[in-house]
Amino acid sequence: MQVMILGSGVIGVTSAWYLAKAGMQVTVVDRQPDAALETSFANAGQISPGYSTPWAAPGIPMKALRWLFEKHAPLAVRPDGSLFQLQWLAQMLANCSADRYAVNKERMLRVAEYSRDCLRALRSETGIAYEGRQRGTLQVFRKPAQLEAAQRDIEVLREVGVPFELLDAEGIAGAEPALAAARDRLVGALRLPGDETGDCQLFTSRLADMCREAGVRFEYGRTIESLVGGGDRIEGVVVDGALRRADQYVLALGSWSRRLALDVGLSLPVYPLKGYSLTVPIVDATRAPVSTVMDETYKIAITRFEDRIRVGGMAEVAGYDLSLNPKRRATLEMVVGDLFAGAGDLPAASFWTGLRPMTPDGTPIVGRAPQRNLWLNTGHGTLGWTMACGSGSLLADQIAGKRPEISPEGLGPERYARGVRRAGSRPAWRPRPAH
Repeated sequence: MQVMILGSGVIGVTSAWYLAKAGMQVTVVDRQPDAALETSFANAGQISPGYSTPWAAPGIPMKALRWLFEKHAPLAVRPDGSLFQLQWLAQMLANCSADRYAVNKERMLRVAEYSRDCLRALRSETGIAYEGRQRGTLQVFRKPAQLEAAQRDIEVLREVGVPFELLDAEGIAGAEPALAAARDRLVGALRLPGDETGDCQLFTSRLADMCREAGVRFEYGRTIESLVGGGDRIEGVVVDGALRRADQYVLALGSWSRRLALDVGLSLPVYPLKGYSLTVPIVDATRAPVSTVMDETYKIAITRFEDRIRVGGMAEVAGYDLSLNPKRRATLEMVVGDLFAGAGDLPAASFWTGLRPMTPDGTPIVGRAPQRNLWLNTGHGTLGWTMACGSGSLLADQIAGKRPEISPEGLGPERYARGVRRAGSRPAWRPRPAH
C-alpha cells in the first residue's frame, strides 16, 4: 500500500515511521528543506503525559479577562479578521465546563500515556538520542488558589492511574535543587515523575534519517497546493502543479491542515495558537533545572537540555502571524530569571516563535476523514511531541486495519460532526493547458 504523508514535523515523521514498520510504502511531502523546521523546531522540550491538560478549563473565561490587563499574561487575543477565529473561541468557551474538561483531559491522557510507552519502545529499539532526560515535570504554584485548583487534575490523574507527588514549599528543592533560591515565591508543586524531556527537532531529524533507512521517501521543497475530491474518496494531491496519487493520504500539516481540508469540504476546527521560546546557553549548571519546571502562573515551561535551557510558552490567538514580539521575550526572560537566576546567558539566547495547531477541546484529531482514503493526524496544540509517537502508532494501526492498542473513541473528526460533514468537494482535477 502506498501512503502519502503531507507534513514533515514530528507528527508527520512519527506517522511515517510506524507506517513503514507496518510494511507500507511511504512518501512524505513538505515545503521546507528538511524535517522539523516549523512548529517542531524549538518547542518547549517537554514530553509531558501527566501535564496533558486542556486549555479550555473551568475558570479560564474569567482568567482570560483578567489577563487582558496584565503585562506578562500567558494568553492574548488579537482579532485576525476571520469568522473562524470567533467560531473557534466560542467552541473553546463551550468546553470550559467541568464535565467537558474531564472528558477532554481523559482523551488527552489516553493518547499521551500511550505515546510515552511508544517512545520508550522506540528508544529501546533504535537507541535514538535527542538530549533526552527521564526525570519528570514539576508544576510549580505561586498562589494557594493554584494549589487548590490542582485537586481537579489530581482526581483525573488518580482515575487513569498516572503517578504524581504533591509537594509543599519545602519539598520543591528536593525535586529541583536550584529552586531553593526561589522558595519564598512558591507555595507548592505537583510533580509528575513519568514525564520526560528532550530536543524535539533533534529527535525528529534523527527519526527521519531512520525512516529513510527503512525505505521512506522524503520530498522537501515542494508546494502542496490542494486536495482534489472525488466522491467518498479523494482523487489526489496537487503538488507543484501536478496531481500526485497514492492509495492513502495522511494530513499532518499542523496549523495549515484546516486550509487544505477545506478543499474537500472538511471544516476542521484547528487554529494556529502562536507560542514563543528562548534557547539559553547555560553558564552555571548548578543554578539550572535538572528537568522541566512548569510555572503555572505564567504557563511557561523551563526545560534542561545538555548545555542549554529551553524556555517556552504563552499563547496568542492572532492568526498566522509569525512576527517576533519583544514583549514576549521579556516575559520569558523574566520567568527564567526569577526562578533560575544566573543559570544562563540571556542576552545570547535565541528567540523563536511557532504556530501550534489547537482544537477548541484540546484533543488532537486522529482518524479517518469522511473520505475513505484520507486520514487526519493534527490538532495536537502544545502537546505535539508528547502525543506524536502514540498518534502515529494509532494511525498506522487504523490504516493497516489492525485493532489499535488504545481506544480511538472521541479522537477522530466525527466529534465535530457538523464541521466535518462533506460540504461538497472540488471537481476532478485536470492538467493545466500548456502555454
